[in-house]
Amino acid sequence: VQVAESGGGLVQPGGSLRLSCVASGFTFDDNFIGWFRQAPVKAREGVSCISLNDNSTFSKDSMKDRFYISRDQNKSIVYLQMYHLKPEDTAVYYCATAPNAPGLCRIATMISGGMAAWGEGTLVTVSS
Repeated sequence: VQVAESGGGLVQPGGSLRLSCVASGFTFDDNFIGWFRQAPVKAREGVSCISLNDNSTFSKDSMKDRFYISRDQNKSIVYLQMYHLKPEDTAVYYCATAPNAPGLCRIATMISGGMAAWGEGTLVTVSS
């Protein structure tokens, strides 16, 4: 099972960025994929997740108005579209996956854990 992130970079405050998570090695619809982030000297936190069998999503309240998770229906790719970025969004963003079960997507996002496979992360820097 592998997941790999891409799309990070330097963006100005107020800007937008789309991250991609390419997954392989498992039956896509059996899993869920989550996005997490870790800012310097802070604990990792969950951002959003998507259940791949029905495309249902969950996002933390603090980010759901600016960050949107989606999947490419034809490819094993999950995206995190981020708008109105702020300097405090600066972090390494990770995607991760785990076998799905009712409620796990939400729980994993809230506890920022419980995932089976993690990517290496992609750095997002929001700065002028």
